[in-house]
Amino acid sequence: MLLSVIVPCFNEEKSLPYFFTEMKKIEQKLPLEIEYILIDDGSTDQTLPLMQHLAKENPKKIHYYSFSRNFGKEAAIYAGLQNAKGDYVTLMDADLQDPPHLLVEMYQLLVAHHLDCVGTRRKNRAGEPKIRSFFADLFYRLMNKIGETELVPGVRDFRLMTRKMVNAVLQITEYNRFSKGIFSWVGFQTEYIAYENVERVAGKTSWSFWQLLKYSLDGIVNFSDVPLNIASFVGAFSCLGSGLALIFIVIRALLFGDPTSGWPSMVSIFLFVGGLQLLCLGIIGKYIGKIFLETKKRPHYLIKESDQENDQNLGK
Repeated sequence: MLLSVIVPCFNEEKSLPYFFTEMKKIEQKLPLEIEYILIDDGSTDQTLPLMQHLAKENPKKIHYYSFSRNFGKEAAIYAGLQNAKGDYVTLMDADLQDPPHLLVEMYQLLVAHHLDCVGTRRKNRAGEPKIRSFFADLFYRLMNKIGETELVPGVRDFRLMTRKMVNAVLQITEYNRFSKGIFSWVGFQTEYIAYENVERVAGKTSWSFWQLLKYSLDGIVNFSDVPLNIASFVGAFSCLGSGLALIFIVIRALLFGDPTSGWPSMVSIFLFVGGLQLLCLGIIGKYIGKIFLETKKRPHYLIKESDQENDQNLGK
């Protein structure tokens, strides 16, 4: 039986040596052969040369795929899943925020309970800025209220899946990907292991607050049409409120005349209504933009270099 370990990397030259050191400690504890699928997501440091060196030293065990530019972690995950050949597949970060020792427990739980997937979630966000933790918790609460699929709070991409589940995920070929939602949407029997938050072993995170915010908004748009409903309700109530206000103004003018010109209040109303219109247009535009990207059918990623040059999944 073969386990494919997918490792998306963006500027992880400092983390990769630590990652493989930790993985060697648990390899003997798993009754599985292991292959590593390293995805270089357009790194600008020495990540790619390091991958080349590792693959050259272990050509049957370690494989790498280097993107032509930075396509994002979602594309890297998709590329890894497409090129993984294992009976079991796991996704892991190179920075050791996904503790390798959990793989042993995850495999034992998967086999003992006849599961399709064992995922992981963080018990807390110790060490993170409070503002980021606040918005992360807010995202999960909001997503579970308005989304089509349930997301476990603190869930990570780190999970161990059977080939059956991986094949199901690969059937979802949409360009706008939100893997946490996709893993939940496909279903299959899944249990979660909770663990304490772990700091990066080296390097700096490439995720800024605004990138995480954009990623969260993409997740909401991809798995919920509630924002469109909100835009419709806002538009309807705005029209209703404007209509009632207009009737009130006409009646007041007929009965009592026009006491003042009222231009400040009128300008305020115009700005308020205009803002609502722009808000609704922005929400609708977000969905239209997603449709536009899907219809162009661009590849999720392009491979510049790989140790598997004859592989069929070099740009999908």
